[in-house]
Parts: sequence; structure tokens; C-alpha cells
Amino acid sequence: MLYWLSNLSEGGDFFNLFRYITFRAGAAFFTALIFGFIFGKPLISYLRRVQKKGQPIRDDGPESHLSKAGTPTMGGLLILSALMFTTLLWARLDNGYVWIVLLVTAGFAGIGFADDYAKVSKHNTKGVSSRVRMGLGLLIAALASIAASWLHPAELSNQLALPIFKDVLINLSFLFIPFAMIVIVGSANAVNLTDGLDGLAIMPVMIAAGTLGVIAYTVGRVDFTEYLGVHHVPGTGEILIFVAALIGGGLGFLWYNAPPAAVFMGDTGSLALGGALGAIAVVTKHEIVLAIVGGLFVVEALSVIIQVLYFKKTGKRVFLMAPIHHHFEKKGWGEAQIVIRFWIISLILALIGLATLKLR
Repeated sequence: MLYWLSNLSEGGDFFNLFRYITFRAGAAFFTALIFGFIFGKPLISYLRRVQKKGQPIRDDGPESHLSKAGTPTMGGLLILSALMFTTLLWARLDNGYVWIVLLVTAGFAGIGFADDYAKVSKHNTKGVSSRVRMGLGLLIAALASIAASWLHPAELSNQLALPIFKDVLINLSFLFIPFAMIVIVGSANAVNLTDGLDGLAIMPVMIAAGTLGVIAYTVGRVDFTEYLGVHHVPGTGEILIFVAALIGGGLGFLWYNAPPAAVFMGDTGSLALGGALGAIAVVTKHEIVLAIVGGLFVVEALSVIIQVLYFKKTGKRVFLMAPIHHHFEKKGWGEAQIVIRFWIISLILALIGLATLKLR
């Protein structure tokens, strides 16, 4: 919204700064961060008051989690409020890609909120049925995927771009929509599965988002894409504003979510942020790169799939407990040890993902 102040500029003055994505991204980061610090404590106090017993703890989970009983959930509202407010304030609102990512984020936040509310109000871990969650998620993803295919340049619409092999485009035709839907819904649920320890999900989300933000800014600039040999997607640079707001809001949340957590993100935050990562990957044509930079989320999701399928077939378990971070808990790793090591893995994967921009 504040971008329109650039119309007051005659060049070389203060208002001219609002034309630059990098300036508005920096402003978005600090706006969201300050928002989180200001409203974090009041929101947590409100959630603790209305939820009373806090998030229900699984009886079959690690024994150490029983001490977390009474901690309020839905803390994702803090990230999302900072994210939405800041993006609307600093991004260009005539950019279709920004709206796609915002609406996917809001849609999955709605699904997560309904699930969290059902768990808290009934004080059990069931929440909204998986069929309803999946159906609504696929609907949101379908609408976003169709919109993205319309906005993409004609030469990129319904095409799958490959990292490293940058001249290669695979025409998915009508299969692009279901493929993009799987990317968005899969990303949302993978992040949701990862959110099982204090601070475990939010930092990898910020790392992955930061990587995708750099990619979005790069592919949105024709000079950068010509130098790097990657496909140019006009307009995606504005997504950097969204990403900067996500990181600022995420850090504000992490201040309260660091062990021992004063609040949990809940499905409200994890589904929304995961969906946002998937949407960014789709609009920037970097779906495969998302699987690299979000490799931690992929492993977490695969550990659950493998555990379920193997148990149904043999009656035995591959892991002591799934998702895989619980497996390491059962093996005696401390919570902080798991969280920090997973952060390190996420950072390494992000660097590998960024390297694909240059490798050829």
C-alpha cells in the first residue's frame, strides 16, 4: 500500500525509496518484528485465559511432553497477523502473485484454526477430520494453481522448470494443476508434521522462506535471470516483501516459542506457513527446489508415510515413533539438541537450493 507514496516522488528524494523492493522488504521485516514484540505477550495472555487447559497432549507421545500440558496453542495467529498486516502495508497490491500467496496462507490458516479450535474446545487431539482438512486444502490449492497458470508468461504456463538443467522445460499441460496442488498441500502438511517440538518448525520455515524469497526476487528481475540463465517470471520480486514479513513475524513468535515455549504455533500457523511455501514455489516455477530447501519437511512427512505403510504390512515399526523427530527423542536426544541440529540441516539444504541458481 505504501508503495503508492512513490507517486509523490520527482526522483532522488525520500519518496523515491518506496519504488525499491529491497527498501520495502527491509521495512516489512522490521514492521513485522516490532508487531510481534508488541502484540506477542497480550495475545499469549488472551490465549491462556480463553483456552484454560491449553493444547491437549497426546497420551502416546514422548513422556517428556506431558510437562507441556497447559501451554496455549494458536500462536500462529501472532505470525499471521504480523505477516498479513505488514504485507498489505508494504507490498504492491496490484501484484497478482502477492494475492495468490496471501490467500493460500489465509485459507490454510482458516483450516488450521478450525482444527485447533476443535481440539481446544473438546480438549482432545482429534480436531477436524482429515478428509475435511484435505478436501478444503485441495480446493484452496486448486484455485491458487489455476490463478498461477493464468498469470505466468505464456512460455512458462503449465511448464515444469528444472534446476541446473535450466534450458529444460517439461510441458505438464493439464497435469500442471494437480501437480501444483500436490506441492501446496504437501508442503502445508509436511510443515504441520514437523511442528512437534518447541521452535522446531518456525526456524526451518524462515530459512526456507528466505531462500525462496531470494529466488523470487532473482527470477523477477530480467537482468539477474539473463546472467544466471534461469527463467524470468515478471512480478515475482514483490514476494520478497511477503517473505521479509514472514521472517520478521517468525522471529517475533520465536521469542516466545523458544524452549520452554510460552505458546505453540498450532495448526493455525503450521498449515498456513507450509501452504505459503508451496504457493511461493509454484508461482516462481521452483517447485523442485522447494523439495531441496524444504528437505527437512520432506523427510518428516516421509517418515510418517513409511511408518504407517510398513506397520500396516508387517505390524512392525521402522522408527521408534514418527514423525522422525520423535524417533530421536525416544533414542535419548534432548529436545534442544534435536531442534538445533534440524536447524543446521535446514540451513545446509537452503544453501544447496540457492546454489542451483548458479549451477549449470
